[in-house]
Formats: sequence, C-alpha cells, structure tokens
Amino acid sequence: MVARTKNKVSTLAFGFGLLSIVGLLLGLLISALTFESSNGGGFNFLNHTVSELGYYGHSAYAVAINGGLFFGSLSAVLFCLFSMQVADSPWSYPFFVSLGTAFLCLSAVGLFPINVYELHIFAIELFFIFGSLSAIFYALYVFVGRGKLFSNTTSILAAMTLVSMGTFIFAPMLGFWLTDGDRAFYHEMLVERNRPTIWWPAVYEWFGLGSFVSWSSSVMLSLRPATS
Repeated sequence: MVARTKNKVSTLAFGFGLLSIVGLLLGLLISALTFESSNGGGFNFLNHTVSELGYYGHSAYAVAINGGLFFGSLSAVLFCLFSMQVADSPWSYPFFVSLGTAFLCLSAVGLFPINVYELHIFAIELFFIFGSLSAIFYALYVFVGRGKLFSNTTSILAAMTLVSMGTFIFAPMLGFWLTDGDRAFYHEMLVERNRPTIWWPAVYEWFGLGSFVSWSSSVMLSLRPATS
C-alpha cells in the first residue's frame, strides 16, 4: 500500500517535472527563433540575455519566454513539493525546498520582465543565489544524507551548476572589469550601446541557466515512477 502510494506521488512529481521541462524549452525556442535585434540580426547566446527575449516592445514573442518561465517554473515548484514525499533522507528536504525556491524566483523573472526593471533584476539575483544553494544542499544530501535517488550524471551536473551560478554571482567581484565599474552581472541584463561581440554578462547568465535547467531536468527524470 505504501509502495503504491509512493508510486502515485512519483507519477505526479514526474508529470509536473516533464511539464516544466517542456514549458521552459518551448518558450525559449519560440522566442529565440523569432527574435530580431535592433540592428536586424537574430538572437545570439553570446551577446543577448534572457531578459531581452522577454522585453515587451522589443521582442516579438516576449510572451513565449515569459510564459514559459512562469508556468514552467511553477510546475517545477509542484514537482519539488511532491518529490519531498518520496524522499529517502531528511537531507532531501532542504534540497527540494531550495530548488523549489530557485524555480519560484525564475517564475518571477517571467512574471516581472525587464520592463519592470527593479523587480526583474531582484528576481534574477535571487534565482542565482538559491540555484547555488540548491546545488550545495544537493551535495549535502548525497554525501551526508547518503541519498540514492539520483545518478552520478546528476551529481556531475550539480557540480557544474554550482560553479556556473557561483561564477555569475562572484566573477564581477574579482576586479577583472568584466562590466562597467565591476557591477554585478544581474545589473547588466539590458545594455543598448557599445556591446562587445562576446558580452560576459550574457555568456555567464546562459551558462548558469543552462547548467541549472540541465541539472534540474536530470533530477526530474531520475524520479520517474516504477513501471512494475
């Protein structure tokens, strides 16, 4: 009976996880393929940020990425809530809470686009902070809590997420003048003039976001329900 209940909960968690992945990737794909910059060029991951994809009035299908971030991330929050009920260690609770909070912040990035500048920037900042924390709590779950739910591949992706998201937060503090006045990357999400071909805030943002989504997808797919 307990096993059957856990399997039903796993099915719900897995379903919301798949919905999250599809929503995030579909919104990104539609908005990136239809994007046209001010100079007539297409979208460039080395030069444009996710904020610009969701910039109403400048991006033709901003609603696609914003809707994907909002609804896809909320589905991921539900995934985290259901996953806590099938966890195999108390150390999984802070992991799923921090992961769900990171996705809640990501949903706020879509709910408050760059047109609402202050709220948008605050949401991005919190997303990278809680994304990094979730990777740390994942490590505690694996090494201290001896959790067995996830594969070695998921653990490698977690390490990549921690490095990439931590770099987004701390790289501007190293004094390399990656931004004007070494401002934090999340304050550089929309710059109209004198943008270099390779723009570090965009590169590090996509590296962090891509690592986080890849890792989260691996977490979600690892909890697919048993077929027997």
